[in-house]
Amino acid sequence: MPPVPVGVASVQQRNFPVYLTGLGSVQAFNTVALKTRIDGQITKVNFVEGQEVKQGELLIQIDPRPYEVAFATAQANLQRDEAQLKNAQVQYERLKALYAGGVIAKQDLDAQQASFGQYEGTIAADKAAIDNAKLNLTYTRITSPINGRIGLRQVDIGNYVQASATTPMAVITQMHPIAIVFTLPEDQLQAVRQRMKQGALNVDVYSRDDQTKLSTGKLLTIDNQIDQTTGTARFKAVFENPDNNLWPNQFVNVHLLLETRKDALTIPTSAVQRGPQGTFTYLVDDKNTVKVQPIEVALTQGNTAVVASGLQAGERVVTDGQEKLQAGSQVVPQAPVNQSKTGLVAEGVGPHA
Repeated sequence: MPPVPVGVASVQQRNFPVYLTGLGSVQAFNTVALKTRIDGQITKVNFVEGQEVKQGELLIQIDPRPYEVAFATAQANLQRDEAQLKNAQVQYERLKALYAGGVIAKQDLDAQQASFGQYEGTIAADKAAIDNAKLNLTYTRITSPINGRIGLRQVDIGNYVQASATTPMAVITQMHPIAIVFTLPEDQLQAVRQRMKQGALNVDVYSRDDQTKLSTGKLLTIDNQIDQTTGTARFKAVFENPDNNLWPNQFVNVHLLLETRKDALTIPTSAVQRGPQGTFTYLVDDKNTVKVQPIEVALTQGNTAVVASGLQAGERVVTDGQEKLQAGSQVVPQAPVNQSKTGLVAEGVGPHA
């Protein structure tokens, strides 16, 4: 028979990263819905939609005049009641002298002394009213509690807002750092836990089509329970997000670097064949003759397979045209078909194991 044209690739020995892949969504580390704690009219909106705001920065000003009046009234009430208490003390000293001279009864002196407690209680209530008025004045200035990005505003200057309203005036999300929550099959949980004991694991995040790398971060923690309905565990990773490539509620593909295998022997997955005799590949010798070579595959990841035994670095394997081959066939080696982007499924480790 004439030689068979086949695609051929060499067995490579290299450090091979093992990834686990999952679907995730971006979550802000902190999200704050700005709501008013008092009723009043908005007199100033001190931000632009989409602006980066700092903690403590004034965002919205509510008309403080009604609360300034309440504060002044509380102060006036305190001054009045303090004057009344002072007058009661003077009256008590006068009655005390009269009682010593036998002019008044002891009952009158005791009644005047008892009035001290009444005035002292009133003064305490006045001071509490002053503190409440001060607090309401503070609430007229709505400031940012965190550093973050503010969204679209729901109110404008002149709007009357109420503490009972459920709709926030604006929402602030913390963008730096930012988190991603993703899921992995529960079978991979223990492998990840063991690797976490050796140090922080790197996490790469890709776009929804799994083609564009958006950012790199670290695995932060594992959820404390497994979802029984899906058989998955939730993981949380943290990213610095300096370029704002990650956006809250964005769907992403997550690649968790589980380990890097040193000096691993790799071949294209298209070279791996399976038959009744087990897993094998067609090996091409120096005379361009093929033989059936049993192999043991440790894992597959996308278009690459890691071989545990059966091959050596530099040997050539058939990647295309195997359907025309048998042991002893002569072949015409050709360049292998270009492999697409390496996938992220580890045999024995990944979700398709």
